[in-house]
Amino acid sequence: MTPLAFSLIVIAGLIHAGWNIVAKKASGDARFAFFTAFLMMVLWAPVGWWFGRSEVPHWGALEWRLVVGSGVLHVVYFVVLLRGYRKADLTVVYPMARGSGPLLSSMVAIVFLGERISMLGLTGIAGVVGGVFLIAGGPDLWRAARDPLARDRVRKGVAYGLLTGAMIACYTVVDGYAVKWVAMSPILLDYVGNFVRVGLLAPTVMRDPAQARVLWLRQWRYAFVVALFSPVAYVLVLYAMKEAPLSHVAPAREVSMLFAALIGGHLLGEGERVPRLFGAVLIASGVVLLGLG
Repeated sequence: MTPLAFSLIVIAGLIHAGWNIVAKKASGDARFAFFTAFLMMVLWAPVGWWFGRSEVPHWGALEWRLVVGSGVLHVVYFVVLLRGYRKADLTVVYPMARGSGPLLSSMVAIVFLGERISMLGLTGIAGVVGGVFLIAGGPDLWRAARDPLARDRVRKGVAYGLLTGAMIACYTVVDGYAVKWVAMSPILLDYVGNFVRVGLLAPTVMRDPAQARVLWLRQWRYAFVVALFSPVAYVLVLYAMKEAPLSHVAPAREVSMLFAALIGGHLLGEGERVPRLFGAVLIASGVVLLGLG
């Protein structure tokens, strides 16, 4: 992994952890996802036009299929993530999603896309996944909690986290293929794909405009922050994919767990800090090994 790719991933990780904390505080559903996508479309329109005016007219069927596929996968990912945040703790859902997603996408990249990874890189992946497991609660995830409500909340967090992780793996492979093998612009892939997200999510708002207006007044500030910063984080990751193997970039993105553990747990008051700090150290070590391997 090049120093440039590594730097992009670290910056993206900080931004990613930040906007996920904001999304958790919003307590939104698919309508919040629409608000975010719509604001993203408006806020980033000048950038999309500038980069797209010469490139988009030359796109063929393959490029458009990748854009649509990416847009659909990102919608499912974000809606499932938001539902998980409403049903469980961020410090369970987020680690499970971020841990399972890169593991799956790295396996796909190695098995199906022909990428190779060294033993050092494999050790790095193991460190990332192990660290995420500790941050999510460690062995306590599999033990019966004394409080049935707490047990149910943890189980929901694990389930939604794993489902979100599967979506992360899917869109990571699709988007990585688009920018690395088809040489599509990371900025355009994300921005044009956002139009797909707006179209798919619009019916959730149109079904009850009055309720959507109430939610908009309550959530637009959170949606604005997510719309402003989440594209930056992901575009940085896409550029990193152009510089380094997908099987390295996907797990290295979990550096965001460092920031989520140190910042999110403090702000939201969720869970024990010591295991999560150990988990953060494991993740940091894993990311360094990935950078070297």
